[in-house]
Amino acid sequence: MLLGILVVLCFIPTADVTENKILVAQRPLLTVANKTATLVCNYTYNGTGKEFRASLHKGTDSAVEVCFISWNKTKISSNSINKEFSCQGTHKEDKVIFNLWNMSANQTDIYFCKIEALYPPPYVCNEKSNGTVIHVTETPLQTQEPQSAIPFWIMVAMTAVLAFYSMLITAIFINYWQKSKKNMYHQSDYMNMTPRHPPYQKNKGYPPYAPTRDYTAYRSWQP
Repeated sequence: MLLGILVVLCFIPTADVTENKILVAQRPLLTVANKTATLVCNYTYNGTGKEFRASLHKGTDSAVEVCFISWNKTKISSNSINKEFSCQGTHKEDKVIFNLWNMSANQTDIYFCKIEALYPPPYVCNEKSNGTVIHVTETPLQTQEPQSAIPFWIMVAMTAVLAFYSMLITAIFINYWQKSKKNMYHQSDYMNMTPRHPPYQKNKGYPPYAPTRDYTAYRSWQP
């Protein structure tokens, strides 16, 4: 009789452990390019627990707790306890989702999900999973050109006005230069047409423009 009771007591803890068991599955790698990561922790639980707590831990030794979420049949509460992280957790049926944002490259590490059944006893938590490596890539900084205080359309209008006045002044200058060139050309071609008095003319009775007659030819002829 006593032997039978001992055998039953030996099998009771084993049955409880087998019944209250939590298994967690995570994807091995998660690459983050926009500083935002979504880590999904799938789990299975075949126990009778009614109150649960799920937390996200950073590092191979899970020393840093990033954030956690707790829930029961009527209430869900999420909290981020680490000031270095922006994290929020949600619970959906058989999965816990941790959303992280504003991540930096120095937060690249391995992250583990821990799920606990708190109430009613016995307390149960999952064995440590393989974890998820979150690789945060640095985004190149884009230098923004300083915006001008003057609107673009005003600058275009001012440029057009300046171009118009420049062309107008150039046209006026070219016109004035051509007229000046023509005046200089006419002045250089002007000739003084006033008749000149022959140097050997002595008879003042003839007009200044009349040629001087030679009477020597008449005197040398005789009948």
